[in-house]
Amino acid sequence: MSQDVKPTRSEELRLKERIELAENGHDILEKKRDGLIHEFMEIAGDAREVNQELADVYSQAKLKLLLAKVYDGEDAIRANSFPVTEEPRLSSSTSNIMGVVVPEIESEKISRNVLNREYGVTSATSRIDSTADKYEDLLEKVVDAAETQTKLIKLLNEIEKTKRRVNALEHKVIPEFNSALDKISQALEESEREETFRMKKVKEMAEEE
Repeated sequence: MSQDVKPTRSEELRLKERIELAENGHDILEKKRDGLIHEFMEIAGDAREVNQELADVYSQAKLKLLLAKVYDGEDAIRANSFPVTEEPRLSSSTSNIMGVVVPEIESEKISRNVLNREYGVTSATSRIDSTADKYEDLLEKVVDAAETQTKLIKLLNEIEKTKRRVNALEHKVIPEFNSALDKISQALEESEREETFRMKKVKEMAEEE
């Protein structure tokens, strides 16, 4: 870059302004990066809790299904699952975390009481009802986990992008501007010395005459 600039006062002033803007931008991006990392760590803590709850509920659901198979039989479980046609509903919106748009996912009609389920109340045993309860809980945990994981991915991508911009300003853009400014300043100082020397010679020659 330094080879493309002209050693003029206007160019020197322009570079100083660009350095100031770059340094201000660097400071702003550093604060953004640190804020994003803070938000990421908080959501990561929530994600660990959600993932642990998901693993626990999954284990409980598997156990309840196993018990229902042992005591009621797979045919009874299939017979009660066939009438179920209503699918869970998901609604989504977005929120903004330091300029990063992240999803907010809400589940609807996942957890239902026994009377609202589509299979026959009289044909289902308490074990089948309990299994259905636990798998509904599991599905809600899956939705929660999907939301937190998506937030983490979006925040991580923005953190990486912000880091690259900070590094580019810190290690490339600002040093190049400073290097160019130094060369311009040195050239102007040299030009001023030459002009001073020339004027001194002119003065001496005029005095001799």
